[in-house]
Amino acid sequence: MNPWNIIQKLESNNSSLFKQDVIKENIDNEVFIAGAKLALDPLVTFGVKQVPFSETDGDGVEIGQVHEVFHQLINRQLTGHAARDAIQALCDQATNEQWNDWYRRILIKDLRCGTGAKLINKVQADTIPLFGCMLAHDGAKHPKKITGVCYVEYKYDGVRVIAIVKNGDATLYSRNGKLLENFPHINEALSKPEFEGLVFDGEVMSDDFQTLMKQVHRKTGAQTEDSYLALFDMLTLEEFNAGYTPMSAIDRRDRLEVLSSKFNSRIQLVDATLMNLDLDEGQAKFQAMNKLALEEGYEGLMIKPAHEGYKCKRSHAWLKIKPFIEVTLKVIALEEGTGKNEGMLGALVVEGDDDGKFFHVNVGSGLTDEMRKDVWSAQDSVVGQLVEIRADAATQSQDADDTWSLRFPRFKTFRGFELGEKI
Repeated sequence: MNPWNIIQKLESNNSSLFKQDVIKENIDNEVFIAGAKLALDPLVTFGVKQVPFSETDGDGVEIGQVHEVFHQLINRQLTGHAARDAIQALCDQATNEQWNDWYRRILIKDLRCGTGAKLINKVQADTIPLFGCMLAHDGAKHPKKITGVCYVEYKYDGVRVIAIVKNGDATLYSRNGKLLENFPHINEALSKPEFEGLVFDGEVMSDDFQTLMKQVHRKTGAQTEDSYLALFDMLTLEEFNAGYTPMSAIDRRDRLEVLSSKFNSRIQLVDATLMNLDLDEGQAKFQAMNKLALEEGYEGLMIKPAHEGYKCKRSHAWLKIKPFIEVTLKVIALEEGTGKNEGMLGALVVEGDDDGKFFHVNVGSGLTDEMRKDVWSAQDSVVGQLVEIRADAATQSQDADDTWSLRFPRFKTFRGFELGEKI
């Protein structure tokens, strides 16, 4: 079956199971699969924005002729007006369905039949390469992994970008492999011989995040001149294609810093502080960065164990945490739990002054079942103790102007062994 006829069949029914059956029937069709790879592999780019529709029905074009032009486009042997003219010549020669339903869709990187790489790979694994980059786990769910020597960075509120420099040109992708074409000044800044064969990982930033998000996918007239790329990692294209590098975060940072002298104002290196979170000095640095993250409105902190490699998937080698505050308050009462916590501690009632604010709050989160039992059985010795509470933010009480509460408070630890003792 001709590949354009397969596309037409896939378009005829929206059922995913139907589409899988069609793909199964044609999984050995080498022409269809080769074209699907060109269309759906995000690392294959043709360097063209406008691809014409066929308005006339030509006599047909030979596949070899088409693929020769595709090869020249991919390798940037055809660019500008020469590329435009070569594409128009193919369009004029092809039959209407040959062009509009097949070759044009390859060039625009969209088969437009409800069929993507994941669906084809579901029928036959690893048929189409999938785009991937490092994604972080929630550090709040993995506190035991936040240890040892780590880089700590402020988490930027921008647009994640993977920039790949190949054949003299930088191509920008979203974290899901979608082309980002509205940042030409960043493409230009990275399209240098010294960056050839490198993959840069970062966030496109702007003074106004909401405005930036509106500009990212605009078809025309995007206003992104004030944006810049904040870089936090780099791989070689070979490492990126392999989906992994064992090179440590320290060594990757070193090689990125070597290149930083080649960056202009459109490319900036994210500050990264190396600290040992097992030491008091490291914890003090961490607390200082957390405080600044709150004050400056950063989205949070990124924690990157210094000796971990880079994996093109979600990994514990990166951990993200929201900025938080910690206050030390006195236990003034205990509340019994309900439901499964009946007969045990439900919440600590705490209050006191911290950082110039008077807090009064109930804390029931962060307590283990064993702790609930132990505290409830020794209530007299607990009232008066100082406890450290972690929360997302301080909030002013609606009932009293001079009293503060905490957003999402959670118990962290007791601060002393004697009443009123702080250690």
